[in-house]
Amino acid sequence: MPVTLKDVEYLAKLAKLDLSPEERVAFQRELDKIIGYIDQLNELDTENVPITSHVIPLQNVLREDEVLPSLSADQALANAPRKKKGFFRVPKVIG
Repeated sequence: MPVTLKDVEYLAKLAKLDLSPEERVAFQRELDKIIGYIDQLNELDTENVPITSHVIPLQNVLREDEVLPSLSADQALANAPRKKKGFFRVPKVIG
């Protein structure tokens, strides 16, 4: 199915692009080539190709969660320049 100028104008409107008439024609040709290439891919026999989400197998490289000693609230706030009721006090950034 060839790409028409109407298709290009619709896509330009969605993308909020203001295309000149020459650009519309150029985009029409380029998009038509891209769609033609994708149509060629549809002709490939993929019947015996397994479905994959990645070409190489992935594995989680993160370590297992482990409970470790951590700072108490008082230790965490010990060097805070400003604190209030057990929390860090920071300047207001949103009006």
